[in-house]
Amino acid sequence: MHRFRRPLTSLCALLALTPLLTGCFVSGGAEAGSSGRLRVALAVPPAQALSPLGNDATVLGKLSVAEGLTALDATGAAVPALASSWTRKDDTTWAFELRKATFHDGTEVTADAVVAALGHAAAAKVKPRVLSDVTLTARAEDADTVTITTSTPDPVLPLRLASPALGVLAAKAYAPDGTVSPVGTGTGPFKITKLNGKSTATLDRFDGYWGGRAALAGIDVTWIADGTSRANALRSGEADVAEWIPTSQAKLLADGTRHDVPSVRTDSLVLNTADGIFADPSLRASARAAVDGSAVVGPVFGGFADPARGLFGPAVGWAAANRVAVTGRAQALPVADVQARTQGRTLRLAAYTNRAELPEAATVLQQQLEKAGFTVQQDVREYTQMEPDLLAGKYDALVFSRVTLLDTGDAVAFLASDFAGTGVYNIARLHDGQVDQAIAAAAQESDTARRQQKIMRAEAEILRTDAVVPLVHEKVVQGISTRVEGVVLDPRERSLITVGTRLK
Repeated sequence: MHRFRRPLTSLCALLALTPLLTGCFVSGGAEAGSSGRLRVALAVPPAQALSPLGNDATVLGKLSVAEGLTALDATGAAVPALASSWTRKDDTTWAFELRKATFHDGTEVTADAVVAALGHAAAAKVKPRVLSDVTLTARAEDADTVTITTSTPDPVLPLRLASPALGVLAAKAYAPDGTVSPVGTGTGPFKITKLNGKSTATLDRFDGYWGGRAALAGIDVTWIADGTSRANALRSGEADVAEWIPTSQAKLLADGTRHDVPSVRTDSLVLNTADGIFADPSLRASARAAVDGSAVVGPVFGGFADPARGLFGPAVGWAAANRVAVTGRAQALPVADVQARTQGRTLRLAAYTNRAELPEAATVLQQQLEKAGFTVQQDVREYTQMEPDLLAGKYDALVFSRVTLLDTGDAVAFLASDFAGTGVYNIARLHDGQVDQAIAAAAQESDTARRQQKIMRAEAEILRTDAVVPLVHEKVVQGISTRVEGVVLDPRERSLITVGTRLK
């Protein structure tokens, strides 16, 4: 039996910068097509050797390497994955029946293997965000049945278990030192056979996949953090799929290769509420009043974004109809008062290079904040280089891009991980009792319509604190060669290559 305990504050995030080198893909153009291998350029190099317990987990989902008990369909509903069915026994107890499936190393997927995998997630030094607001107990009833009990009612547990961070790997994936390797240990239609640090990975088709034989013989992955280089890889024919094309490059792609979709990704200015300048609510209010996200929609995002109306944008279909007016905010200060309160202090504004638009947006925000009376100094680096300083409270603000429905497809998990006092992704370092109560109320609601209403009340409470200033709701631009079919355009950015993806 494994008990999942509520974690304390911690953080894991987004990563590095690798230049594109000609010929860096394993296969060349004609050879790749004739061999049935797909060449994919991804944006964020792995931080933890593709461990599922951090942000690398999304890569395992995008490449169809690992699976959880459940998955999400196009509507965001939970559907069977390694669990063929499930039943809610009472408010806090669920039973999951496993399908017959095999790990990439040839061992069978059993209830004991599932319980062990969930236990490793709970015991991780940095716990997955999806576990930030819940305590779970997993138990093997027999070889094919897992019972999961929650300490409080969790109406969306099947959604939670679809998180990439709760993917189930074979026993040999989990090392005694806490590291986790998906190389040859997943269950999906593609098996990782080689991982070369943060540069490349080789995936081969796994013919023992329970869901049928993949159309592709394999996938050759190269990580290219620079967005222009990713676009160039697609244009030159070195890549068949290039994710996250920068908006500055999107309109330069050939007809039929640019595909954009409204995303659940929101870019925001996150303020450090615990230390420094923005521990003062009036200065947070002044920053919020100074910042205008609409100013970056055209010049920075090239129109591939919408001005933010809150934490959730148009890709979250129910958000606008349930949005609640924000009341009780602190009042912004006149410029002279901002200057007086911040005299001798510099606002440390961070942005990271992995998404090309963020440093450009930071420059616009710097101008807006300086006009309001702040003295601003930017620090623009790879995310991994600045993360320790973010955790230590050495920045006052971060220009941040966040997929709000990434972890579970349920917005409560995002709110709890990012803004609850115990949230594991609480970059704002926010501790507010009213926020915590509003998030808890939404988490306990089982009726879908009422849950959505309570989520938006929680959004209003968060915005009241000015811990976060939403800027824009992005549209994701993916570059896909015209010789490729079946690439998934996912607003949640969890899926990309599937069992049905193929080369023409």
